[in-house]
Amino acid sequence: TMPEGAAHKCIGEEAQRVAAYVYHSFYSPAAQARNRPARVELSRLTVRQYQNAVTDLLGSFRGGSTWGKERGLTGKYYRDKRFRDNVKELDRLDPTVQFDFGDKAPAEKMDDHEFSIRWTGAVLAPHSGDYEFIVRTEHATRLWVNRQDVPLIDAMVKSGNDTEYRASIRLLGGRVYPLKLEFVKGKQGVNDPKKNKEPPKVKASMALLWKPPHQAVEVIPARSLSPANSSELFVLQTPFPPDDRSVGYERGTSISKAWDQATTDSAIEVAGFVQSKLNTFAGTNDTAGDRDKKLREFCQKFAERAFRRPLTDDVRQVYIDRQFDAAADSTLAVKRVLLLVLKSPRFLYHDSATQQDPYAVASRLSFAMWDSIPDVELLKAASANQLEKPEQVQKQAQRMLSDLRTRAKLREFFGLWLRLDHVGELVKDSQEYPDFTEEVASDLRDSLELFVEDVVWSDRSDYRELFTKDALLLNRRLAKFYGQEFNGDAEFQPVKLDADQRAGVLTHPFLLTAFAYTDTSSPIHRGVFITRSVLGRSLRPPPDAVTPVPAKLHPDLTTRERIALQTKPENCASCHSMINPLGFTLEHFDAVGRFRLQEKGKPIDASGGYLTREGELQKFNGVKQLAQFIVQSAEAREAFCEQLFHYLIKQPINAYGNQQTAHLQAAFQQQEYNIRQLVVQIASEAAAPRAVPKP
Repeated sequence: TMPEGAAHKCIGEEAQRVAAYVYHSFYSPAAQARNRPARVELSRLTVRQYQNAVTDLLGSFRGGSTWGKERGLTGKYYRDKRFRDNVKELDRLDPTVQFDFGDKAPAEKMDDHEFSIRWTGAVLAPHSGDYEFIVRTEHATRLWVNRQDVPLIDAMVKSGNDTEYRASIRLLGGRVYPLKLEFVKGKQGVNDPKKNKEPPKVKASMALLWKPPHQAVEVIPARSLSPANSSELFVLQTPFPPDDRSVGYERGTSISKAWDQATTDSAIEVAGFVQSKLNTFAGTNDTAGDRDKKLREFCQKFAERAFRRPLTDDVRQVYIDRQFDAAADSTLAVKRVLLLVLKSPRFLYHDSATQQDPYAVASRLSFAMWDSIPDVELLKAASANQLEKPEQVQKQAQRMLSDLRTRAKLREFFGLWLRLDHVGELVKDSQEYPDFTEEVASDLRDSLELFVEDVVWSDRSDYRELFTKDALLLNRRLAKFYGQEFNGDAEFQPVKLDADQRAGVLTHPFLLTAFAYTDTSSPIHRGVFITRSVLGRSLRPPPDAVTPVPAKLHPDLTTRERIALQTKPENCASCHSMINPLGFTLEHFDAVGRFRLQEKGKPIDASGGYLTREGELQKFNGVKQLAQFIVQSAEAREAFCEQLFHYLIKQPINAYGNQQTAHLQAAFQQQEYNIRQLVVQIASEAAAPRAVPKP
């Protein structure tokens, strides 16, 4: 329409030159970066960061937890029902708790009619959320999870015929929680031996299960159990409004009344918990002569750890001294201090980008690696001025890499990268796929997460293997579903499925199943996943709400033919010209990820293509060729680096320099595409004093 009222004067080649000028001056990525340069924004803690910070803040005053190499629980077997050491018969490591004793005792010297077992150790929660713990037994039982003073399940006094007991508890992912389980088989209900020479035999079984978030009930696997000791953790129960994710990653730049109220409620919850165990936290007792002194010292340490730095005299006066001077007693003063500290911007907000002192570096590093506050060792490094040089910061990042909290954060990142947060309950057509159950769907999710972890935490940690591995991790149930042999007793083991067609995560059955309809594949859903997550391209929302064309309306058309028909209109072509050709490369896989050669009696056409950002058309015949392109594509690697940066740092990458993405991609290539080293580099460079250039 330019010029206004005389559009006919700007046409043809001249119009193209004007359009190019307008685009490159105002709308291109380079123009937007030039005209509106990104900056490191002042941000509050995200919900995940707040929850982790509170847990670690209180945990720093209590005993730590260990997570060794042994898996399972320590089982102690007793000859009576009183758990006395002098009648202990067995002491062993049980990988899982899933036993059917029948009418016999577990050992020869134990009475078939009366014995007891106590399992102790710790359980690792892979994800944050509500976990339902389940105990199945015909006899008396009791279960403790996290809290060691109050049982989560108490059926030690048994009545009725119940054989299953359930209770839920909220856990933070990447954390280790103490666990204790007791089982007692008594002589209740057994006839007096004096009247009956052969008392009736009573059967006994025992199983410990759970239902993790978004998954089916399963026996708690050995990989989530440890015989090591662990300390109770505080897990915040106060609900928070969700964080803004409109830019593709969580960020804490918006403030709402609901969020402010949630921080108040959380501060009250934390203060109440601390006061219930105040003497334990402060290392004192009610009659100690130095109790007031110990409480004041506790409050100062609490504030220092919450603020991630030592207190200045002025800050100590406001947050500590003034509260103790004003309160009627020291216990009330502690509560005032806790509430004031937890509502303070010094706790709720990240350090300013202009702060370059060692404590700010330590805080930025810990939130990048753990989404939490610095640990004691990191604060010691800050106090000793050992975070001034980039190599010093990188050394700390390398140390923090092996922490379970880093593993949990990376697990969450890959869940977002693979769009698992968009996957609801997986349900398939019962007539088409009668063997696809809730348990199969849950196992597939485990398989995918274990596959990714196997790549990330291998020696090479090679990003390329995410797309080139042709072996899947299957358990016995999945192997049966996909028609594969399964040997051994391992929970999951690598099995090659259609090796000439499999291409890592692109062809993992969970994603193929999730990005499909109940009875047919979905090239659109699969293509959108590849376009957005793997290649990092933006897609506009559909101009109109479009109902998928049911397969029954075109019974003779293949899925590819039906999708091509549905997306033929011109207003669909702008996005589907990119989406469809990528999704079509996966058409060899049906709605549950099984390989196929035909559909509707016609050979599968898995040809596709992709027009790169540089305007080069790449053609593929099947997903293997697509995977090879992705492995070699700088475009895909840059997208991965950028998404990982945004997830770890929660700030726009261009705020750290317009060349930051290219710099990370080059370093990534130089490091043989090592994912863990990329994490270290991103976290240490964003935390280091020189990390934030002026716009």
